[in-house]
Formats: sequence, structure tokens, C-alpha cells
Amino acid sequence: MSEGIKSPGGLMTSKAALAGVASGAVLALGAALAVRLWVSGATERLTTPEAEKPKVAVADQSEVGYCTPQFKQVLERVLHSCGLAEGDSRRGCQPADVKTFASISDEDFNALFTPLKDRGAVVMFDEGEDKLDETAKKLLEDKWFARRGARYFFVVARASKSGNQAKNRALSHRRANSVMFHLNEVASDPDIESKVGLLWLGNEFAQLSRDYCSWPSSRGDVKCDEEAINRSAFVSWVDCRL
Repeated sequence: MSEGIKSPGGLMTSKAALAGVASGAVLALGAALAVRLWVSGATERLTTPEAEKPKVAVADQSEVGYCTPQFKQVLERVLHSCGLAEGDSRRGCQPADVKTFASISDEDFNALFTPLKDRGAVVMFDEGEDKLDETAKKLLEDKWFARRGARYFFVVARASKSGNQAKNRALSHRRANSVMFHLNEVASDPDIESKVGLLWLGNEFAQLSRDYCSWPSSRGDVKCDEEAINRSAFVSWVDCRL
């Protein structure tokens, strides 16, 4: 047989070789594409890590209508100024602190909390006293255990205009502490210190108007005026996310 004519066996061998080369090329191309796609995906995950995080369902109670930007700003300042920030050993804020970190007027400060009417309540005290009566304890417990997934419980204690400034500041501080002491007794929560924000305003800052007599209170069956409504501690869970 001449050299220019190939045998059938030789043709088959050549075809098999070509097929092998083609198959190898396809596999190599596929591998290259896979590596490229993996690198591209890894790059995207590094530059936008939030895309990797699973979507977490958020309860309706976690963000409600009163969570305005201004309210959140004051809330964040309370967390860092009044002892709720992680690792902070400080407990509470007095009038001078609130005036400094809130940077808003008395009326605007109270207006921030007005939408909490359906969530909060006013725990009231006798004139010159800081002791919680049984009705006040019951109302406080009802509000505390109606948490509904909220993170922070505010206690804003006040004193009425009767008496001098220093006396009323100390009185409102004792009223805030009375609320905290009772919550410690009933809550059985080892993390309560990181949830309760205490503010005592004396009669110097953000006095309540008579309009707040319509709020849920521990003495809804007695006459209410501006003197009475300010012998109190406002309490409420706050549902905003920061």
C-alpha cells in the first residue's frame, strides 16, 4: 500500500484523536467559564456583603408611625446619654442632660412622645411622695408585659411646680427609681438594665399640659389638672429600630 493512502484503521484513529481534542477543549472552556463565574460571584459578595444575608421578617410592631427621624434622633441620644448603650454603667438622665442632648424645646420634646398615647401610660403619685400605690403597680406591670417585641422601655419622671427646683429634681429622681425598683421585682429579667431608660425632669423641663389628663393613668377616676399630671412618671415601650 502506498504512503499517500491511509488505512481505515488509521482514519479511525485520527477521528478519535480529533474527537478527544474537541472534547478536551469543550471541558477546558467549561471549566474556564465556571471559574470566571465563581470569581465574579465572590467579588460581588465581597463588595456587597448584604446581598449574602438572608431576609429576616420584621414584625409590624418593630417600626410604627411615631418613629420619625426626629424621634429616632432623640431616642439614639437617650440610649447613649442615659445608660442604655452597651457597656455603659451610667443609669439615667437629669434635666440638664436632657436639655443638652435633646436640643429641642419643652413643647417639641413632649410632642415627640404624644403619639405613644396608645402604647404608654402615666403612673401618678401623691404630692411630695415617690411611693407607687397598688393601682400604679398594676398599670406599670400591664405596660411592661405588653412588650410586643419592642427593645426599650422609657420612664420619664416629673414633679409639679410646688416646691423648689432642687427638691423637685430629687423627687422626680426617686419616682423614676421607684418605677425601676418595681420592674426589677416583677420582671425577672437579667438584661433589664439594658432595656429601661430613666429620665427625671423635675419641674424644670418638659412639663405636661392638662391635655395629658386624657392619657391612660393610674388615677383616671380622680380630678386631673397640670399639678396632678406632673406628679408622675410616663412609661412606655418604644418600638423604633435605629
